[in-house]
Amino acid sequence: MKNRVKWYTIPYYLWIALFVIAPVALIVYYSFFDIEGNFTLVNYQKFFAPVYIKMTLNSFWYAFLITLFSLLIAYPTAYFLTKTKHKQLWLLLIILPSWINLLLKAYAFLGIFGTYGAANEMMEFIGMNKQQILFTDFSFLFVSVYIFIPFMILPIFNSLEKMSGSLLDASQDLGASPWVTFKRVIFPLTIDGVKSGCQAVFIPALSLFMITRLIAGNRVITLGTAIEQHFLITQDWGMGSTIAVFLIIVMILIMILTGSKRREHK
Repeated sequence: MKNRVKWYTIPYYLWIALFVIAPVALIVYYSFFDIEGNFTLVNYQKFFAPVYIKMTLNSFWYAFLITLFSLLIAYPTAYFLTKTKHKQLWLLLIILPSWINLLLKAYAFLGIFGTYGAANEMMEFIGMNKQQILFTDFSFLFVSVYIFIPFMILPIFNSLEKMSGSLLDASQDLGASPWVTFKRVIFPLTIDGVKSGCQAVFIPALSLFMITRLIAGNRVITLGTAIEQHFLITQDWGMGSTIAVFLIIVMILIMILTGSKRREHK
């Protein structure tokens, strides 16, 4: 039986080796070469230059804002979903937009936020002047939150669903207010869902590049944008790989810090 299990794991290990370990190893390998193909450590020295430090801080700041806004919207949404009658249907309707291609959604918002788009038409209808909505921090954050919010709602919803209703009844019987019940009972029991949601949003938000081009008009520069430019425009694969190595390290650290520790009770 043990041998069968080992044979069944071969496709898994092959997949991990070919599509996880090998790409990461290639990125690390290319990070030690300059644009002329010479072995060097200059790329890592360049990364700590002020321009890349500023870019890194910008990436973390925007990723933090996207994660924060997603959490503030997703948690009450997930909570009210658990109280509705047809919660699975509502959850499906929330998740459904995530099945649509990201590029299509970005182009849809180009039309919505454009000068003659639906947003400006609505503002004119209520008596306000047209505004430059596209190519701003607001449009970038709005579209990013819209895209990532289903990935925050789903793990929180699952955590809330697993929570026993008897604990809430016990809290009310003991005289706890709704806020105390949320702070002492609901939130601690759903913290694993919050961590999973923050992982699913913060990590990809660090490396956004397409939305920064289409929606923010390159006014928002992140590490993802820098990687794209080095690989596709300047052809400096070494510097692009160096930034990617840093992102991989950060992502691993975030997964370790936000990972849930499950205790087995015997």
